[in-house]
Amino acid sequence: MWYSFVCMSQPIKITSKIRLRDFNPGYHDGMDKEKAREKTTALAQRIGELQHLLYANSSHSLIILLQGMDTSGKDGAGRRVLQFVTPAGVETANFKQPSSEERAHDFLWRIHKAAPRYGNIGVFNRSQYEDVLVVRVMKLQPRRVWQERYAQINAFEKILTDNNVILLKFFLHISKAEQAKRLQARLDDPAKNWKFELSDLKMRGHWKAFQQAYEDAINLCSTACAPWHIIPADHKWFRDYVIAKTVVEALEKLNMKWPRPKENLSTIRIK
Repeated sequence: MWYSFVCMSQPIKITSKIRLRDFNPGYHDGMDKEKAREKTTALAQRIGELQHLLYANSSHSLIILLQGMDTSGKDGAGRRVLQFVTPAGVETANFKQPSSEERAHDFLWRIHKAAPRYGNIGVFNRSQYEDVLVVRVMKLQPRRVWQERYAQINAFEKILTDNNVILLKFFLHISKAEQAKRLQARLDDPAKNWKFELSDLKMRGHWKAFQQAYEDAINLCSTACAPWHIIPADHKWFRDYVIAKTVVEALEKLNMKWPRPKENLSTIRIK
């Protein structure tokens, strides 16, 4: 089993199951807010540069998969990390309750369909893991159904990574106390009222069950080709920094160069 916590540059292999209570959602590695934001901006600019190379070569794609409890920052992290990437190079997918068309297919159909084309970066706000998280906790399918999906997800992710899709899976680890503050902020600020849904409170009522479901997803679906990254999410500025750093490291490992032109440009003159 492979996983990465915070800003380790390489996934590490562990031999025992992880427990989320052993990871501090408020961890920030001693960094201060302003310094972290400066570094995140520099990293985001680098992501913009690397995406140009990714697009020019069009031999790989990258998926930023974001999972976490409500208010953990899935939208905010994606927006911050990719702020310097041209919109044409980003494909986003928000996996909410399946449509009737999606329910007429296997649970991975809508996920595979949303995989970004070579040269692009994809952002998954929620993902295939909803089928072993909310489906499990809310008892939308019997145990025998969702229990088989861990192996099916691993096989699916192996197909993606074997075909030059870089899959970065981030679990945004927020504390229950911090979630309460963010939900209250949505109630207090009229400009944020639209974000508040009663279903958020319903899910919050199953906090312990969701933590167990996330633990199982991380323990059963962390592999060498697609490890989970556990991101402390109580501090938005540190969350964004760690994600941006991880994305830069993944893209730089490709050692991309500008492709050679198809024609001999030395003979061309613009009149």
